Amino acid sequence: MMKKQQLVVVLALLCTTLTFAQFTLDGQFRPRTEYRNGFQTLIPDAADAGFAINTRSRLNAGFTADAFKVYISLQDVSVWGENPQIIPVDDNNSFALFEAWASLKLSEKWSTKLGRQVISYDDQRFFGGLDWAQQGRNHDLALLQYKGGKFVMDVGLAFNQDLDGNGGPLFGFQNEGTVYPANNPFQYKTMQYIYAKQQWEGFSASLLAVNYAHQNFDDDGDADGVNSLITLGTHLNYKKGNFGAAANAFIQSGEFFNGATEVKGAYLLGLDLSYKATSKVGLGLGVEIISGNDVSTTDRTEAFLPTFGTNHKFNGFMDYFYVGNHVNTIGLVDVHASANFKLGEKASLLTKVLNFSGDQELPSGEKSLGTEIDLVYTQKFNGYALKIGYSHLFPSDGMYELKGVAEADAASSQNWAWAMLILKPKFLNTTPKE
Repeated sequence: MMKKQQLVVVLALLCTTLTFAQFTLDGQFRPRTEYRNGFQTLIPDAADAGFAINTRSRLNAGFTADAFKVYISLQDVSVWGENPQIIPVDDNNSFALFEAWASLKLSEKWSTKLGRQVISYDDQRFFGGLDWAQQGRNHDLALLQYKGGKFVMDVGLAFNQDLDGNGGPLFGFQNEGTVYPANNPFQYKTMQYIYAKQQWEGFSASLLAVNYAHQNFDDDGDADGVNSLITLGTHLNYKKGNFGAAANAFIQSGEFFNGATEVKGAYLLGLDLSYKATSKVGLGLGVEIISGNDVSTTDRTEAFLPTFGTNHKFNGFMDYFYVGNHVNTIGLVDVHASANFKLGEKASLLTKVLNFSGDQELPSGEKSLGTEIDLVYTQKFNGYALKIGYSHLFPSDGMYELKGVAEADAASSQNWAWAMLILKPKFLNTTPKE
């Protein structure tokens, strides 16, 4: 009898909680097939093209009450066939906790968000979720957030520590501190940033100031403080009628992530114009200049690093620049034009042409890098979508020099094709009652 009464009490409390709170459970299943015959770098003529299928699987749970919100996202990313059959666990350790955070309401305008989360602002040029990559990008940090009318402000703080099996029995880190991995621009030790955005009718402006630091080492290889890189920037967005304009301006100074090079005078400038010609045709035109390093300069670098941005979105879908490559090199001048055609109620075709050249000269004096053509077809169905893409690169002499592949040894055709299915099922959504 007592157990039945306890069960009734638990069920009553649960029903009361759901009456004044919202619980969501949804997911994502996203398999993608890729044919790589020159993706990210030039493929030699003697090499075979790559072909594989990889899948992102996510399960997301959110709980929203009056005073707080909790969100958890579980993720698995794997290539078909990389896990041997008849084994009790995944051999590739691909299962991960993608997001896990809690947002606490401090007042009507102030809140704080703590834990593993996606940081994405504006057009994602410096901070982005990198959703194209199956693994995405997240940060472990604390946010203090303000939202009042059309003004928002975020203050972010992060301190990262690495697991050490020789440390304490409970938490696995030493009393005297643990050396954090270096020589990776994404593995920062500490970060502080402030982001502020103001919206007006048809126009918005944001400011971003970021200081992130990597583990530094002395001549003996021992941990010795951190080296910092400071980035200041703004994003402006204007829209009136069928016309739109967006601009980015960033500057960077401090120390390169390896601590051995001073960064001075690095910058990024970008301008994109859009025009809706008809109800079914949208046009775009833009230019982006990313400062590079003069090959004759050895004591410092002027190369800008768009560290945490969704870089696949910019500078061509074949990812020849700033996607695990092209760091601390000659920079980039990217002039591009695009057209987006609506082919029906649920179909569209994006076409884009990009011309690349270096901001600085290569050792040979060459600047021209080549031209890329991107095509993306999107078809939406009842509850899911299919995307198919094709990209082709026409390299110039400078691209062969930049990528270290002799023109005579490179394949005659450099291209990339892919197809991706996107399903986002909604398993459960409890709406709170008034």
